[in-house]
Amino acid sequence: MTFIKDHINEHVINWFKNQDLQIPEISKIVLNETKEDFEGDFTLVVFPLAGMARKKPEILAEELGTHLVQNSIFFDDHNVIKGFLNLACSNQYWIEELKRQQLDKGHIPKSASGKIVLEYASPNTNKPLHLGHIRNVLLGWSVGQLLHAIGYDVHYTQVVNDRGVAICKSMISWQKFSEGATPESSGIKSDHFVGEAYVRFSKEIEKEYVAWQKTTEAESILHKREIPSDEKEKFFKSFKNDYFNSYSKLGRETREMLLAWENNEPATRALWTKLNAWFMDGFMETCNR
Repeated sequence: MTFIKDHINEHVINWFKNQDLQIPEISKIVLNETKEDFEGDFTLVVFPLAGMARKKPEILAEELGTHLVQNSIFFDDHNVIKGFLNLACSNQYWIEELKRQQLDKGHIPKSASGKIVLEYASPNTNKPLHLGHIRNVLLGWSVGQLLHAIGYDVHYTQVVNDRGVAICKSMISWQKFSEGATPESSGIKSDHFVGEAYVRFSKEIEKEYVAWQKTTEAESILHKREIPSDEKEKFFKSFKNDYFNSYSKLGRETREMLLAWENNEPATRALWTKLNAWFMDGFMETCNR
């Protein structure tokens, strides 16, 4: 923290000079890392400076925060909590901090040894990668590069989440509602095509559930559980999993498909392989791009 503390010290002293005020001793410029409960990276404790500036701590903190954000490339924003000035660092600060620590291949000491298996990315084959996923992908890759740089033998892997009842939902959906469409025939990127099948399942089972709520079977359950009429809507919102597992036709077909998959039934396995191949083609296209 020495680097940023020296930088803030300089700007605080300049602010006092510009105000024709007595320059504070360095010991009175107290900087800490911002607590997790608050927004920011570093916190300047303003109380020791307030008397010298002849200002209330909150007012001084606001003025110093504005000065730092306007005059330093290292801060993007600030907020004031009583006499504490919380400063949010810019990307430029973090770049400079990395340079200062000389975190590059030529300067990192080889201080570690041994093998590390690093698992990251690990897609769910119902959900195409989107911009939000890139954070974890880049974090995983970066952690691996840092571990390699200090001496570890890093082995990258990922666990593709391509099995289970959720995957069977896409399979059932394609089987029942796609009318034989493929990514090629529909002109849809293949992982998005599989993702749309999963979304279609959710829509279809919701339609089925809404219709079922009007049946005598549903009314019987409400009666047995003594659910008053004004709480029916709330009850049915919480009953979705029970409905899927015990009353839904689509739910039953999905569970039967999962059992067939577990028993290596050839047609089910072939369907599973087909949809997985579609997803992985699209997934790899995204990764390569």
